[in-house]
Amino acid sequence: MRPFTTRTGRPSPAERVRSILSAAHSMNVVTDGLHQEVHRLDGTGPMGHIHLHHPSEECPAGRTARIPVRLEFTDIAPTPVRQRLRARVTLTGVLSAPYTSDATTSTCMEFGQALLEDAEGRAFVGLDELEATEPDPLAGCEAALLTHLADGHAELVPLLLRLVRPRPDRDLVRALPVALDRYGLTLRLEHRAGHHDARLPFPTPLTDVDQAGPRIHALLAAARRSSHPNSLPA
Repeated sequence: MRPFTTRTGRPSPAERVRSILSAAHSMNVVTDGLHQEVHRLDGTGPMGHIHLHHPSEECPAGRTARIPVRLEFTDIAPTPVRQRLRARVTLTGVLSAPYTSDATTSTCMEFGQALLEDAEGRAFVGLDELEATEPDPLAGCEAALLTHLADGHAELVPLLLRLVRPRPDRDLVRALPVALDRYGLTLRLEHRAGHHDARLPFPTPLTDVDQAGPRIHALLAAARRSSHPNSLPA
């Protein structure tokens, strides 16, 4: 099925990459054919001890080695939807020294490119774009907000379906929130033969996490004013 489309704003590839990096708790580091899965729950994030720099810039610690490296991140939906993998991000570059996951000092990485892979396809992002982009304000709390909506206020999801255009098919089995960003809320509509995503845009992008509640309440208010009933089976 074709995805629900809208002409309003969506996160750019650079925003998606920055947001995924900032919210990640783990990454896979691949050097010399060796894989290290790195978990950091101390608030710094897995990228907390890696310094990205342009090839033209000298690493502050000097160049003691040139080790090709690949950093892999996965973005998983926090709600129990079908196909929970939302995106993959891969950073490639060159390390100035061997990487160790327990390092307490910064490891220099000469940046090559960032690759974002999601349902929309593949997009390459350069370091200048990443440095000029801020993570989504909701990146750090998106999982908590979505699970709260799905688990604590499940009765509101059928109401939000009133905003979906075109109307959900009659074979709709389940709908769950799958993504939330500064531009809007996305629902995953699951059918017997597949699924697709429906995006409910906010009137204007939010700039602070405190604006998330009012924006969602505005969607609910618009849904209550809508004329057609939801199509989700009881």
